[in-house]
Amino acid sequence: MEIRCSEIDYKNFGNCVCYENGVVRLIATVDVGPRIVFFGFIGGKNMLFEDVDRNFYEMNRGYGVWYAYGGHRLWCAPEKMPETYFPDNSKVNVGFDGKSLTLTPEKTGFGKQFSLKCTFVGENSVHIENKITNCSSADSEFAPWSITGLAAGGTEIIPLCKEDKGFLANRTMALWSYSDIKDKRFDLNDGYAVLRQDPKAEKAFKVGFNVTEGNVVYVLGDNVMKISFDGYKDIRYPDFDCNYETYTNRLFLECEILGEMKAYKPGETASLNETWELTQDTSGYSGYIK
Repeated sequence: MEIRCSEIDYKNFGNCVCYENGVVRLIATVDVGPRIVFFGFIGGKNMLFEDVDRNFYEMNRGYGVWYAYGGHRLWCAPEKMPETYFPDNSKVNVGFDGKSLTLTPEKTGFGKQFSLKCTFVGENSVHIENKITNCSSADSEFAPWSITGLAAGGTEIIPLCKEDKGFLANRTMALWSYSDIKDKRFDLNDGYAVLRQDPKAEKAFKVGFNVTEGNVVYVLGDNVMKISFDGYKDIRYPDFDCNYETYTNRLFLECEILGEMKAYKPGETASLNETWELTQDTSGYSGYIK
């Protein structure tokens, strides 16, 4: 498997880096972000959302404008102003050692150093290590929060906890104030939760779970993207102890992975690991697609 890394100018994202292995291509921004804005088969469709029109942004008073740009990004939970939406519109440092691609932006104004490390682990799969280091001189309480914005029109399938705990509860579900439990995009049964992205839907929807199996699937056309991550651990998570959350609006659907919520000491690093696998076998998911 020959791994190549090159600089390209991609759409209106400016300078980007293209990381590919002859089968799968990943493109990340380096003028801003970073964002992984493309993941797909070479010559195939992009599984990720690209905000080329800059429709999704937040005005952060005193700091400037934060743009989503689309695709994959790294945040700290819980979500709050102004730290969450601190603009990451500066140049990103790029490292490539012949195998792995490392993207390191400037330190944030809130004493955090983010980084993404991408490594092909198969001809159709890439491992992503998301890291946040507390660069301040004091303890900082947060959880690492990996967010992947996916292209419109797909269906997400989330396996629910199947562990038999007898008299004890085994499943957690968190809802947000704007989430309508009767939303037509959302289905729930004993084994799976299903969320569909609908470009015609006007309201946003978000839900969180304890995903013990450590994987979710997004089916878009004839492509299947499986995101695998650490299973549920005996640690503290944000949002009623959810290690996985998902959000959708009329533009995209987000897969959100959460790590341990705690006070990280100066110099301590929080890490989230995930693997993206891309296939074209949709045969096992036809019952979930409407």
